[in-house]
This record gives sequence, C-alpha cells and structure tokens, in this order.
Amino acid sequence: MLSTHPDSGTAALPCAGDATRVRTRLIDRVALAHDASHYLLTPSAVVTARDAAHVGELMRACAARGTPLTFRSGGTSLSGQAVTSGVLVDTRSDFRGVQVRDEGRQVWVQPGATVRSVNVRLAPYGRKLGPDPASESACTLGGVIANNSSGMACGTEANTYRTLADMVAVLPSGTVVDTGAADADEALAAREPVLYAGLLRLRDRVRSRPESVRRIRAQFSMKNTMGYGLNAFLDFDRPADLLAHVVVGSEGTLAFVAEAVFDTIPVKPHAATGLVVFDSLAAATDALPALVASGAATLELLDAASLRVAATDRVAGPALRSLAVEKHAALLVEYQEMAPDELAARTERAAPLLDGLPGLAGEAVLSDDARARADLWHIRKGLYAAVAGARPRGTTALLEDVVVPVPRLSHTCTELTRLFAEYGYAGAVIFGHAKDGNIHFMLDEGFEQPDDPSKSRYARFTEEMVDLVLGEEGSLKAEHGTGRVMAGHVRRQYGDELFDVMRELKGLFDPHGVLNPGVVLSDDPEAYLHDLKSVPQTDPEVDRCVECGFCEPVCPSRDLTLTPRQRIVVRRGMAAARDEGDHETLAALQADYRYAGVETCAADGMCQTACPVMIDTGSLVRRLRAEDRGPLVRRAGALAAGHWSGLTRAASLGLSTAGAVPAPAAAATRLGRRLLGTEAVPEYRPGLPRGGRRRAGRAADPAGPAAVFLPTCTGAMFGPESDGTGSTAAFRSLCARAAVELAVPPDADGLCCGTPWSSKGLTAGKERMHELVRRSVTSVQRGRDIPVVCDASSCTEGLRTALAADGIEVLDAVTFVRREVLPRLQVHRRWPSLALHPTCSSVQLGLDADLRGIAEAVADTVIVPMAWGCCGFAGDRGLLHPELTASATAAEAAEVRAAAPAALASCNRTCEIGMTRAVGRPYHHVLELLDAATTPGEPLPRATWPAPAGSDRR
Repeated sequence: MLSTHPDSGTAALPCAGDATRVRTRLIDRVALAHDASHYLLTPSAVVTARDAAHVGELMRACAARGTPLTFRSGGTSLSGQAVTSGVLVDTRSDFRGVQVRDEGRQVWVQPGATVRSVNVRLAPYGRKLGPDPASESACTLGGVIANNSSGMACGTEANTYRTLADMVAVLPSGTVVDTGAADADEALAAREPVLYAGLLRLRDRVRSRPESVRRIRAQFSMKNTMGYGLNAFLDFDRPADLLAHVVVGSEGTLAFVAEAVFDTIPVKPHAATGLVVFDSLAAATDALPALVASGAATLELLDAASLRVAATDRVAGPALRSLAVEKHAALLVEYQEMAPDELAARTERAAPLLDGLPGLAGEAVLSDDARARADLWHIRKGLYAAVAGARPRGTTALLEDVVVPVPRLSHTCTELTRLFAEYGYAGAVIFGHAKDGNIHFMLDEGFEQPDDPSKSRYARFTEEMVDLVLGEEGSLKAEHGTGRVMAGHVRRQYGDELFDVMRELKGLFDPHGVLNPGVVLSDDPEAYLHDLKSVPQTDPEVDRCVECGFCEPVCPSRDLTLTPRQRIVVRRGMAAARDEGDHETLAALQADYRYAGVETCAADGMCQTACPVMIDTGSLVRRLRAEDRGPLVRRAGALAAGHWSGLTRAASLGLSTAGAVPAPAAAATRLGRRLLGTEAVPEYRPGLPRGGRRRAGRAADPAGPAAVFLPTCTGAMFGPESDGTGSTAAFRSLCARAAVELAVPPDADGLCCGTPWSSKGLTAGKERMHELVRRSVTSVQRGRDIPVVCDASSCTEGLRTALAADGIEVLDAVTFVRREVLPRLQVHRRWPSLALHPTCSSVQLGLDADLRGIAEAVADTVIVPMAWGCCGFAGDRGLLHPELTASATAAEAAEVRAAAPAALASCNRTCEIGMTRAVGRPYHHVLELLDAATTPGEPLPRATWPAPAGSDRR
C-alpha cells in the first residue's frame, strides 16, 4: 500500500528557490517509479534539479538524513538502476545543453540530452558519438555515462569509457570537480584529500597484484559493465583521470555528472546492409568468426522468435514477411566505409564469403538503398520493446545482457536454449550484438504474488545461467549496467580481492552510502529477487506497453504533466490499488489524473510514431474522454455534426468580435473558465486571429476536375494572419494559375474531417459527420477516380480515416501542389531564409518531404529546428489549456527566435496559431508563401526581428 502523505523529511529538501521543484504528490511519485526495467520502487519525493550546485545541496541534505538518493534522466535503464524508495532526482528537464566544438571533433553535453539530439547536431560535421545504443532516440547522455553504454557498432573501442574526454562531476560532499581543468589534480587534492589519496592507493594496490591485473585485462577485453570500471586503475595515472573513468559506468552510485565532453568519431556515410537468414541459431553463430574477420561493422543476431516479431513490424519487407520461420536465425550484417569505391571493394571481397556460409536459408543480399537500410535498423532498434510487447498479457519482460568471447558464443547460445526448455520458458528470445559476443535474452514471468512459484523458477534459472556465462569466461553484464539485477553476483564474477577494491572505492566517494544503495554492489546474492514489477492489465489500448520510454521525447506534455509511459503506469497504479482494496491511493491518483493524464494529453498520435509496438496512448485518452461525457453532451455533439456550418460561422463571428474588444473578451473567458471549468470554455488571448470566411462550394462542377477539394473548417473559424490570405484562398489561387480544375462540394461549409468529435470522445458525432462527408464526396466524384484534397494536415489525417473504408484517396494540399501544381508555376522571388514547422499530422502522413520541397522552392535556406516537436495546440487544446502549447513549443520557439528567419511556415492553421503565439512572429501556411512567391508583383510577407545589439542588420 502506498502512502498518500509525503514523508516529513522531504519538506526540508533544498528546492533552489522554487518550491515546485520538490514534488511529493502521489501521482508524480507513481509516474516516476517506473523505468524500463523489471523493478518497481516508489520514491518518497521527486526533485527536479536546477543545476550542479543544487544537486550538491541535495546530496548533502540526503547524507545528513541518511536518505537514499537516485538520479534519473531518460528512464530507459533495464537493470533497475533508476528506481528508488528514497529521493529521485530528475536530471533531464534542466540539463539538455549541447555544444559542438572543434568542427565536430568534440561535443559538450549535459546529462538530459538524448543521444539522437546530440548526433543531429553533429551530423553537419560528419561526426557522431561513439556509443550507439538501440534506445538512442530516448536514452540520455546521463544514462550513457552512468552505464558505460556501447551499442551495435562501437564495441569496446568507441564506447563511453574510451571516448569521454572530461567531465564536471558533483561528489556526494557537494564538491564540484572539473576533470578537464588545467589544475584538476591540484584542486582535487585540496578539496577532497581523502578521495585523492584513496584513488592513488587503490591504483597502486591493483597494479601490485598480477592476478588482479590479469583478471581486469581479461574482463575488460570484452564489453563489460559488471561492477565498477577497475580498468581505469590500469589505464590512467592521474587522480582526476581516475575519478572521471571510475565514475563512467558507476550508475549514479559515486557522483553526479553535470557536464561531459566527448571525443566524437567520423560517420562512415557509405554502407551496405542485409538480413542474412540461416536455418538454425547454431549456423548463424558459427558464421561469426569469418564475418568478423571480413571487416563487418555490425553483426546483429536475431533468433527465430525475434524473426517472427520482426516480420510483423510495419516496415518489414516482403522477404521477411513471407519467411516461414521454424528454427531459423539471422544476422543483420553491415559494412561501412568512407567512400563509395571503398564500400564496393569491401562488399565485393565479402560476397564469396557470404554466398558460401554453411546453413544459409536463402540468398545473402546486401543493399545500399537508404530506405531499405533504415527499415532494417528501425526493426532492430525497436526489437526489445517489440518482442516484449508481444509477451503474454499480464507478464513481466525480463531482459538479460551477457557477453562471452566470440568463439564461445555458439556453445553459450546452445546451452541457453537448453536452459529455456528445461525451465519452461517457451517464449524466450535471443538477440544482440553478436560481433562482440554480446547477446540479450528475454524471458516472460508473472510476479503477481510475493510467494509466486515463478519467482523460484526464475531464481533457479538465474543460478544456472550465471554458472554458464562465468564458466565461458564471460561477463554477466555487457552494456546494460549491473543495476539491481546482478549486484549480488559481482563478488562471484571478480573474486574477493577485486570486490573489496570496489567496496573501498564506493566508500571513498560515498561514505554515507546514500547514492543509489543496492545498485552495482550488494552482499545479498538474492537481491535481484526483491522489488520485482508486476504488470496489471488495465486498458486494452496500452496493455502491451513495456515501459521502455521511447515515446517520451516526442510527447508535447512531457515537461508539463505526464508522458505516454507515465499515463499508462499511473493507470496501472490505479488498477493495483483497486485490486488491493487501497481506496485512499486510488482516490488520490484519480483526482490528479483528470488534468495530468486526460486534459493535457494532446492525443496527437506522436507517441505511436516512436513506440516499437505502435501504441497510441491518445486512443486511451479519447476513450476516457468519451466515458466522461454525459448523455446530454453526447447528444449535443451529434447535433453539432448536423449544424456545423452555423457553428463555424458563430465561432468566426465570436473571434472577430473579440478581436474588436480584446480586453473585455479575455476577461469574459477567464470568468467563464472559473465558473464552468477549463474544459468547457476556451481562453481568449489578444493576438488570436479574427474570424475566417465561409467555405463556398461550386454551383457548377468542372468537366474534368483533378481533385475534390474540401476546404478546412479551421480556416473558416480562424482567419489568416493580417498579412496573409489563408491556406484555402492560396490553394485555390495556385490551382487557378496552374489551370488545375477543382470540384468543391456545394455543402462544403457544413463538412468536417471529424477530428473535433473524435478528440473529445464524441463517437456518435464523429460517425454522423463521417457519413455526411462520404455522401458529399461520392456525389461530387460521380464515379471519377480523383482524389480528395484538404488544406490542413490534421484534417487530411481525419479525412483519411473517414474515407478509408470507401477506398477513396485523400491527399494533403501540400502533396497535391508539389506534384500537380508547382511544376506549372514560376517562382519570381524567394525569401533568404524560412523556418519550417512540420506538424504531428504531417509526420504521420509522410508529408514532410513535400512540405520541405515547397519550402525549398521559395527560400534559399530552409530551417527545421532541431528542437522541433508537436506544438500541442491539438485542435482546441491550445485554447483550453494554453499552458500545454507554451510548454511544448518553448525549446523550438527559442531556437527560431535565435535564427531570426525571414519567413515562418507550417501546414495546419491551428499549429500556425500555436507557433505564432510561441515565437511572437506570424506563421503562414506554406502554400500562402508559394502563392505570394509565384504571383508577379505580390509583396512577400516577412517576419521582422529586432537587430542584435551592435548590429546594423536591416
């Protein structure tokens, strides 16, 4: 049973002058109790750290009270190192800085930046980070450093340990150490003399014992994240360097890394990739030595169960989908080179080897096609979550991560398969980085009751697995970190002497033992059996969620309330409380979930684009909204569908009236929101556009129309910016000058894509509108095979849903114009620069190439901000909860303002409004800009920016 009352000790936690940084509400603690591992501990408080000094204050305060403290950033850790029953410190929100240095040869990072966000900034320089974990879209540099992450291609040569240049570390005493400073050693000796002397003593102790040196060299010749990185005592001499490199892989048990500088590695831009299928797992692993010798950059193993799941991926090719998997296995093989001729020579030399591999189940084909390669890597990177998502409902996914010398991998896999059969793990899966002898295997278990017999089975299997891996001279953890899952086996792997060195090292850094206790080192060999996570079934839309966290970076509400993962785990917390009869916990979670879980969800579907098992948490939220609607509201929604023209006219009139008297209008909506609630009354703010124009249909149908045009109703409600014409007028103008005929339904002003109803859970209204649209479109098409076109990306997405059953092609106006209209037009003038805001719908519809193509037709430089994301306006969410859009757009808006482009564009009216509000400069539909650029003599709308201090920029 969870306590709904905060621990009295948390009230005194340092808050850096902002009390909201210390959160003790139950919903906040439950939301962050879950990471990607199979462990569950609920923190007593969650603190959002402001900076390094604040972290130091927190560590001193916790040491004084003996309160455990754990750092958490991306929450993608798989071994239980990011959960705690003590104080959980969020180091993601305010630690996202990235600075590229020395033409990309180095990069400065903070712990909250994701690997992908760093690599995006390095890409223009042809460089990237060495570590390349499969979770790169969501995992952060804090976790990469804490776990000494490696990945699919970097091996041990380019992992975190090898590519870290220096760091700024905060010690449990509060001391801040910059290991890259010229006087780092002197400063460390002066400020932390005991630690300084202790590091030198341990270095000399390790070096003086030949058996210790032999064992360390053998262990760290492979990938190895078991225990502390004692190889630092052999590789470095200076205490500052020793400190930096023992902190790498220490999983938040020694210090907090506030900043780091990495040496980067060159991107080999030319690659050939193929999925080489074998008739057995043994044949695949037996092929490894020859393939490694051939210079393969990556060799990723997929067993039969992995292949079955991979074949269901939305991007799986015909060969994979049609494979009748029995005992097959595959290797994802990739060769990489700097130049095309080098790649051609490499693959030519490899061809005879590939063709002659014993046990091939088909032709070994390599492809240099970018799309085909990206699809294969998409499948591989999402494999763990996809496999875990296919597990039996109600079970927990247990992922292990081991490494053995490559020549011993085949035997190890054979023995693991035998153990799976012996212990009844019929659904077990093996995959991983075979080139390094590093494999992952996943088991399904249910831990519903404390005395569940499955726990005993898991324990017996684990003991035999440990014997197997150590008997093959391997390591029990290759790259996922020791965590809680293997902390009790560190002594067994390293022996008493080196375990004692690790114990002393921990004591030197953290004498009070408050940093992440139970992680990395434990004297309890059964520690891995405590605090196991159960997965109660709650909602069919999201029950497959494995809590991997891949969805979180793309969620617009991630910095305001909850992420998709958190929305799901809080629902699971409610289910657990309900099952246990814990009414107090259930009531507390339900009370806060309405706003945090339902009202501030944009339901934009972006989480589905990042989720390996295609979960759209918005579908859950829409159902919850539907369940919350009373019969009167549902009837009103259905009635609105039949009177949409009048309602859009009323909304337009209301906006125009409010624009004439903005202050009273704003005051009136504030009062209405206080009286009727924020979900009932939108907030009017000065700066919103005035009302739009009625959507006129065509009385006469052209003889040979190229498309049926359904103008968006958002353009009818919201007028264009003061210097614009609006997307509907621009699209009509462009088509007219290109002599492209359009058919417009006579009843166009009463039609809608249905999204206003579906987003609110008003199913009857949505279905009624969809039927009106189908009737209207088919009456205009008259059997002609012409597409339906709409001029707002979110409406295009809604219309595709509405007309999918009828097999009617629906195109966005952006795509239609680029294909059918732009080639017939002449661009007379261009903007020097243009910032482009793709929308969540344009991403999901695959419009972004066309969107960029039109932007590049009218601008010399097109900028898509690196901090781009969904704006969170989400129809009327930005009016009902403007704080959602403000939070979602903050980083992107700052980047746009710094770039000061001459024009700003998007492809959806409400998104344009949201970005205009965020940036403070008008956004136009990209078709408005194209219309102006292709109309002789038409003035180009331009964004005006204040000149920088000391500048004469006009």
